[in-house]
Amino acid sequence: MRIGLICDSLTEGRPGVSFLHLLQEQYPQMKFVNMGKPGESVKSLQRRLAKTKLENFDLIFLWIGVNDVYSKLLSVQAQPIAKDHEEFRDYYQKVLECVSSSSKSVITVTPAIVGENMNNVPNKELKQLNTLITSITNKYGNATTLNLHSVFEQHLSTVNSSDYISTKVLRVMKDVLFYKKPSRIDKLSKKRGLHLTLDGIHLNSIGAQIVVDEYAKMIDQHQSTHKNAIQ
Repeated sequence: MRIGLICDSLTEGRPGVSFLHLLQEQYPQMKFVNMGKPGESVKSLQRRLAKTKLENFDLIFLWIGVNDVYSKLLSVQAQPIAKDHEEFRDYYQKVLECVSSSSKSVITVTPAIVGENMNNVPNKELKQLNTLITSITNKYGNATTLNLHSVFEQHLSTVNSSDYISTKVLRVMKDVLFYKKPSRIDKLSKKRGLHLTLDGIHLNSIGAQIVVDEYAKMIDQHQSTHKNAIQ
């Protein structure tokens, strides 16, 4: 079974703990193709896909959109972002059109969080984008939405997290270079008063395991559905 993962630094695995490595350990018999690119926005992803023909997959996880909100907090933007929600919708639809034609099944994953304070302005905007993503996904017969934002929100409702979000590019680069081991990442996360992330965006060990668990549910469901279809 070939599984493609289209995303940004969260799938690329830096900074923070790589959920993909954990997923590969859980499903050693499957072929995972990491197509994560740091700083990717829905606009830059659409341009990337327009230039490169996707391989064929049994299942693709499309996890994009967090940088369209997070980048607004940074002094330097790695990639161009949608100017408004209407443009985001247009680019996301183009991306999903391309992805859905290259895979038997697609899981559109909503952006999780920008900061662990679920009531902050960035997370309120994420909710709006997640509604758009779900609406677009519903138009495709081979696509389903995984609402990671709601999953993270549920976990964070039982803890008290700080408002910490890394907004300085140099700080993010230092995290990439000097915090590679999960134990060090988790220690820094705790020091910052966070529970699921290293910096409000990228995952610590707990956050990575949550993503693995949710992806695993979708993979198992896909396998079960495919098996029943064959029978």
